[in-house]
Amino acid sequence: MKKWKKIVGWTAGLLALCLAAVAGGGFYLLSYALRPDAVMAEKNAASYKYMYEEYPFLSGWLDSLRRTGALRDTVITGAEGERLHAIYAAAPRPTDRTAVIVHGYTDNAVRMLMIGYLYNHDLGFNILLPDLHYHGESEGRAIRMGWRDRLDVLRWIEVADGIFGGDTRTVVHGISMGAATTMMVSGEELPASVKCFVEDCGYTSVWDQFAKELRGQFSLPTFPLLHVASWLCELRYGWNFREASALEQVARCDRPMLFIHGDADDFVPTRMAYPLYEAKPGEKELWVVPGAAHARSYHDNPEEYTRRVGAFVEKYIPDDRQ
Repeated sequence: MKKWKKIVGWTAGLLALCLAAVAGGGFYLLSYALRPDAVMAEKNAASYKYMYEEYPFLSGWLDSLRRTGALRDTVITGAEGERLHAIYAAAPRPTDRTAVIVHGYTDNAVRMLMIGYLYNHDLGFNILLPDLHYHGESEGRAIRMGWRDRLDVLRWIEVADGIFGGDTRTVVHGISMGAATTMMVSGEELPASVKCFVEDCGYTSVWDQFAKELRGQFSLPTFPLLHVASWLCELRYGWNFREASALEQVARCDRPMLFIHGDADDFVPTRMAYPLYEAKPGEKELWVVPGAAHARSYHDNPEEYTRRVGAFVEKYIPDDRQ
C-alpha cells in the first residue's frame, strides 16, 4: 500500500510539473508573440532613418508635405479607452479617392509610407495610415494580429471619409499582418465608401501563422503549447487564435480584391496565398511576384507594383479628373 501511495504521489507530482511547464510555455509564447517590446521600441526609434535608407525618394516627398502642412496627425479613442493614432495627407489635387494603408507586425504607420507615396504621389490619392493598437504612437495592451484591429480600421475608414470631405471612394491596402487585417476587415459589413482591397502577403489565420512559427523557430508541435497560448489569449485579451481567420473573413468579402505575394516568402509562406485567393468570391486578381521575399514586393519591383496596383484600383475607383 505504501508503495502504491508513493507511485501515485510521484505521478501526481510529475503531472503537476508537466502542467506547470505547459502553462509557463503558454505564457512565454503569448508574451513572445504579442508583447515583443524591445523589438518594437527599436523599430519605432529608427523608423524614419530606416525608411529613408530603404526608400530614398521618400525624403523629398515628406519634406514637401511638411513644408505645406499637408502631413498631419489625428487620434481617436479605442474600445478599451486607448489612444489610437494615425497620420494622413490630402492628395496633391482635391479628390474623393482615398487609401487607408495598414502596416505589418511590430511596424507602424511610418514604415508604410512607401505605399503612402504610391497612392499619394504616384496615383493622386488622399491617404490615411493608422498605427494599430499597441503599435507606433497608439496605446494598447498587446498586439492583436489584425483580429480586433479590423474593427479599428473600420473606424479609421469613417475618419478618413470625414477628413477628406465625405462621400469618399476608398481602397484599403495592407502588408503582412496589415494584409491579414485588410482581409479581416473585408468580411465585415462595409460602408459604401469602400470600393476595393489590396492585400500583400497576408496569412490565412493567426493559428496557422503561429503554428508555422512554432515549427520553424522552435521545432515544436502545436499541441499543447499553441492550444494553451490561445486559451490564455482568450482569458487575457478576449480573442483566440482560431477565430482570427483571414480565410473565413475573405470568403465573406463582396468587394474586389488584389492578392499579392512574393514567391520567395518564407515568413508568411507563399502557399497561403492560394487558399485565400480561392476562398474570395467575386472579382479578384492574384500576382505572385518572382523572387520577392516577405513584404519586399514593392521594394524590389516599385514600378511594376505601382503599375499593377494602379491598374487594379483604377477599375473600381476611376480618376474622374481624366
